[in-house]
Amino acid sequence: MPEINNLQPLSGSERVPLCVDLDGTLVKSDTLTDSLLVMLRTHPARIFKLPGRLLHGKAAFKAYISQSISLDVVHLPYNRKLLQFLQQERNLGRPIYLATGADIAVARRVAAHLGIFAGVFGSDGATNLTGNKKLDSLRSQLQSTAFDYIGNARPDLPLLAHANEAMVANPTLGLRMGLRARGIRPTREFLEQSHPLKSLVKATRLHQWVKNLLIFVPLLLSHALTVSRMLTAFHAFLCFSLAASATYIVNDMLDIEADRRHPRKRLRPFASGDLSAFAGLAMVAGFLLLALSGARSLTAGYYGWLLIYLATTLAYTSYLKRIALVDVLVLSGLYTLRLLAGGAATHTIISHWLAGFSIFLFLSLAYVKRFSELENLRASGLPPKNGRGYLVADIQQLRSFGTASAYAAVVVFALYISGRDVTKLYREPGRLWLITPLMILWLSRVWLRASRGELNEDPVIFAMTDKMSLLIGVAVVAIAWFAL
Repeated sequence: MPEINNLQPLSGSERVPLCVDLDGTLVKSDTLTDSLLVMLRTHPARIFKLPGRLLHGKAAFKAYISQSISLDVVHLPYNRKLLQFLQQERNLGRPIYLATGADIAVARRVAAHLGIFAGVFGSDGATNLTGNKKLDSLRSQLQSTAFDYIGNARPDLPLLAHANEAMVANPTLGLRMGLRARGIRPTREFLEQSHPLKSLVKATRLHQWVKNLLIFVPLLLSHALTVSRMLTAFHAFLCFSLAASATYIVNDMLDIEADRRHPRKRLRPFASGDLSAFAGLAMVAGFLLLALSGARSLTAGYYGWLLIYLATTLAYTSYLKRIALVDVLVLSGLYTLRLLAGGAATHTIISHWLAGFSIFLFLSLAYVKRFSELENLRASGLPPKNGRGYLVADIQQLRSFGTASAYAAVVVFALYISGRDVTKLYREPGRLWLITPLMILWLSRVWLRASRGELNEDPVIFAMTDKMSLLIGVAVVAIAWFAL
């Protein structure tokens, strides 16, 4: 295939109309699915009306969705290689048409945003403009009976078969097989998509599994390690991690529009169009099946905490994260819940010291996450658009809440190593005091970096990638070891 950056005028076909599909072609995602996800997040009650609308036909269904939701067409994941080609062809004077099965209202908004189309064809509420219906519409309405076409899926086969030039963009396996069966070889391919396996792994967010290592903490602090109990904790860790990945995928699909406006989150698999919502639903179902079936062999207490985690996380994703202050309390509670789940799985009692320490520590980390989000927005001069319920003016108050909570965690730790309980577990408890300045150093450094706008919005990622944080962690483990 020729390089997109070195295109030459198409000999003899400059004036032949070029028709391009929208969903999966010009845009890597499906605008109908995107709209449904936005509806599910913003107007969930309307979902119950959808079956009745679908009875009136797919075209009427699409019209209802487009009337109910104003999809952000500016930040859709456009196929940049294809868009560049279309812009070059338009500059050569070639008429370009957007011909899509999407509702005409969505298609017109996309066309108005891009400003490169001579006309728009789309479903009108009565006719679902796909396949042969789209072909008949193009033939009857274009001044030229000849046209070139760019598509991506099997419904585009009739148009590609009758086009002067058949071109594809991120073609599906079904389309490739159909083209091969008809002996059609595309003259151009516009491929812009990450490898499916890479996208699947990225959507799973394996780096976030680090949070679930908290399941091991109650057992480690009990100093009652056995091989069987460690294997049980590892089993609980895997089940919890799979369940957590399922909730992350649900969150990413519901936050698809907000993520597309974010400088980094727009690269997530669902926001970028590298993974479809159907793939996401399959992953969620598979992960939950593995997690819940695997957890049944553990204690009833662990299974209960896992269900509470799932319910709380879904409530957080759908509603609670938009309520200021409630969101950080829920986030910190989810960290503590991991400790409770780990204790239940290994039959380990959670001390009141550990519970108090975790509440204050994780509350501080939840605050620093929100603080860094606002700090980065303030530095870029952008207003908050993610619906979190915070204003840029709240930065100083969040800093006060977060730093106070951080040092409260240090105080709880200091009271613990000063008490009698510690002498039952450590022969040299006085050495644990060396951990206190390290805790103060790390927490202060996190907040200092956040105040300078140098902190990644997720403190867990920061802790995993920051050399100083890793060094402090090793030092804490070494001190605890020598105190035994």
